[in-house]
Amino acid sequence: MRRVAFGVLAIVALVARDASSDPPAAAPEPAVASLAVKGAAPEMVAAVHALVKDRTLRDAKIGVEVMDLGTGAVLASYGEHVALNPASNAKVFTAAAALSLLHGSFRYHTTLTGALKGAAVDGPLVLRGNGDPSLTTEDLYGLVRQLVAHGARRVDGDIVVDQRFFDGETTPPAFEQQPNEWAYFRAPVSAVAVNENTVTLSVRPTSDGQNAIATFDPPGFVDSEGAIKTRGSGADTVGLALAGSGKRLSAKLSGAVAENARLVRYVRRVEDPTLLAGYALKALLEERGVKVTGEVKLGSGSPKATVLARHESAPLSTLLYALGKQSDNFYAEMVFKTLGGERKGRPAKSADAAAVVTKWLEQGQMLEPGTVIKNGSGLFDANRVTAHGVALVLRDAWQDPSRRAEFVAQLSVGGVDGTLHKRFRTRQKHHAIRAKTGTLDDVIALSGYVLAPPGKNPLAFSIMFNKVSGRGGAARSAADELVEQLHDRLWGH
Repeated sequence: MRRVAFGVLAIVALVARDASSDPPAAAPEPAVASLAVKGAAPEMVAAVHALVKDRTLRDAKIGVEVMDLGTGAVLASYGEHVALNPASNAKVFTAAAALSLLHGSFRYHTTLTGALKGAAVDGPLVLRGNGDPSLTTEDLYGLVRQLVAHGARRVDGDIVVDQRFFDGETTPPAFEQQPNEWAYFRAPVSAVAVNENTVTLSVRPTSDGQNAIATFDPPGFVDSEGAIKTRGSGADTVGLALAGSGKRLSAKLSGAVAENARLVRYVRRVEDPTLLAGYALKALLEERGVKVTGEVKLGSGSPKATVLARHESAPLSTLLYALGKQSDNFYAEMVFKTLGGERKGRPAKSADAAAVVTKWLEQGQMLEPGTVIKNGSGLFDANRVTAHGVALVLRDAWQDPSRRAEFVAQLSVGGVDGTLHKRFRTRQKHHAIRAKTGTLDDVIALSGYVLAPPGKNPLAFSIMFNKVSGRGGAARSAADELVEQLHDRLWGH
């Protein structure tokens, strides 16, 4: 896209704001109008106008807003009240609401409870959680070590997985739109989850003609047949076919890896994750020499049972790095559903979480007409927000001294980390660009901040493109160029 020099006055589309009106059935297309917003910056208006008029983005739906965080003035905008699919910019809402309603110090807890009599757990050993998205195989092993440290050498009963903190719907809203997708980014949610409710096949070559070493993590959940061969050279041709087998998975392995290949990993989601952590726990107990006489089941334990082992997650402020920097859909949906459980009651439901976030927006005077909140990740065709609505959420987080540092810290730093590590590399010196990306087949979005040097006001911005299938690269470049101009206005280049 052609760069427009600052200082050139241009015209830009402006949509009248009326936050009290009912959500329109279909937002009108913005019409090109003369500059009319108090506080608007002509040079920024020119830059936005150039973006809107980029011929490679003809017929795209566009929403843009640039806001001065010091004054609250809208410096430039176009289609800022048109409700669009934000893709992963929905995570801006999830993270901001979570920090506001749960607070950055919030932690998840996963426990083992039961009756320990001598060296045996008498009756069920209950694994209970409240939605920790970060629990790993190593964390489960930590629970096993604690149990063994208490003297347990046998479980005379079942491993019971208590999933009651969440409801029984493991598929987040809109995820059903791609039911045959086994990729990890579409993993289901559950109150007790491990490794983001995925299984990982690790393949390590041995010697030419021999079977490669193939293992699954977490252990105990996948029954496999077939083998992966090691050959002298050539490209990897590993075949992994997964299918449900009761509450577990069966895998058919095939293909080969080169003898000189590095360890390779293949990550797949689990269709039904409700017993995944339970089977992993059973396998880890037995690996540690603790015999389990019963089965792995869903259920609940006695509220009076003794806590035998306990795992505490990192604080929410740290967990949110997975949302803002890595755009992790699983973390987003787990945190989203937690909002429903913590604020509206248990079992946690995604619909309750959507109501909580919507009410939070309304109470903060950030709910734009046409806003639709369905899931926390922005995956698929679920949510609708406006560029002005995103800017309001960004301003709200910035103005709250108890949340500002934590919210800004979880966003990607342009040219440095997260989903922006390869973008804005010529503007990374001051670490001034902090933003959340959004990408779907038909959507490109970028929203966040441009931090400012002393004496100048930082900016909030939201840029969203819909209907850009096949033109995602052009839309991304247009968004980047606008943000670079915002950066250069504050910092020079």
